Amino acid sequence: MKQTKEVIIVGGGVIGASIAYYLAKRGQSVTLLERSRLGTEASAAAAGMLGAQSEMEDTGPLFQWARHSRAMFPQLSEELKSLTGIDIGLVREGLLNVALSDDQELELRAREKLQRAAGERAEWLSAAAAAALEPALSGATRGALYLPDDGQVEAPLLAAAFAQAARLLGAEVREFAQVQALLTERERVIGVMTSEGPLMSDHVIVAAGTWSGQLLAGIGAELPMYPVKGECFSVLTQQQELRKTLFTPGCYIVPKAGGRLVVGATVVPHSYDRKVSLAGLAELMDRARQLMPALGAAEWEKAWSGLRPQTVDGLPYIGRVPGYGGLYAACGHYRNGILLSPITGKVIAELVLDEMEGIQQGELELGMEPWLDAFSPDLSAASRRIRQQEQGLFSATQTKGKELQNI
Repeated sequence: MKQTKEVIIVGGGVIGASIAYYLAKRGQSVTLLERSRLGTEASAAAAGMLGAQSEMEDTGPLFQWARHSRAMFPQLSEELKSLTGIDIGLVREGLLNVALSDDQELELRAREKLQRAAGERAEWLSAAAAAALEPALSGATRGALYLPDDGQVEAPLLAAAFAQAARLLGAEVREFAQVQALLTERERVIGVMTSEGPLMSDHVIVAAGTWSGQLLAGIGAELPMYPVKGECFSVLTQQQELRKTLFTPGCYIVPKAGGRLVVGATVVPHSYDRKVSLAGLAELMDRARQLMPALGAAEWEKAWSGLRPQTVDGLPYIGRVPGYGGLYAACGHYRNGILLSPITGKVIAELVLDEMEGIQQGELELGMEPWLDAFSPDLSAASRRIRQQEQGLFSATQTKGKELQNI
């Protein structure tokens, strides 16, 4: 028997759960489908950094979305805790982007000027000043770019809070609901085929992480994506060794409650292999001890990996999928899924509600239209890049192979 749903969301990670929350918050009937357990893929593996400034080398679309999304977290944290009782662990202690070489120092000093010109707080610290803030820093530190407004959350708790809040607001959440295909008719989506049969809907949102591209390819919608495996580990310390997140190319150390430190992450493109390799961990340990020598005395806790969904040009796909009315994509966030989850959820919800009300392109509440264009699934990677160049928004972080130099 066919069942009809008003809005179907494919993917129960932090992005899909965020969309479900914002739609349910607006009174919409929503069904969230997850092929396994909620939030157990990339969302569970993430360190939870809200690095709107730490990873951005320009002030283009990704930076604009990132800083707007970061600003949503204080209110969001209160909303989710009030509704669900889940504390997402928002910490606003700032981040030190550490230079361990002359080249890194030059790059970070240039980034300081760029970000201050964009109205963000950023301050270059000498090695002595950085060590005064975080005494555990390595003596090899050349200095650090202090970003007081970057922060962190507990990623698994954020995903769980979004899903639970959506459920409490009336959304139907189904785990172990494998979506096998998208159903279309006359240039419009009409539902999804699951392992238990068809679910019909005029509005479907694909937010299935690195598997989104395969699902969309089944109807001829080519949104190229590939997995990038990231390996991480955590250790326990007797006391709080760090207050601020440490970040350098190839490694980050994120302090969590109870003296726990999360260290990540390797970069293994085009791999669906979730195994954690000894070589990957050895590389991470080496880099982490270059940042923080005392890490060598910490107690081992565990290691894990996750598959981050990357796109050809480094920008996520957010918006209407061309050729099919009622079909939306919200995928390809790579390292920034946690950070961009609030703004992605809210904007996709607004786009869906606009279409339901017969509005071709409404006035988005957040005023994100200029940046949303850069993430459009309606453009090829080359076209998106050309559009950015024309607008003066081309990002240095999106050049070919750049992701291999970062975490």
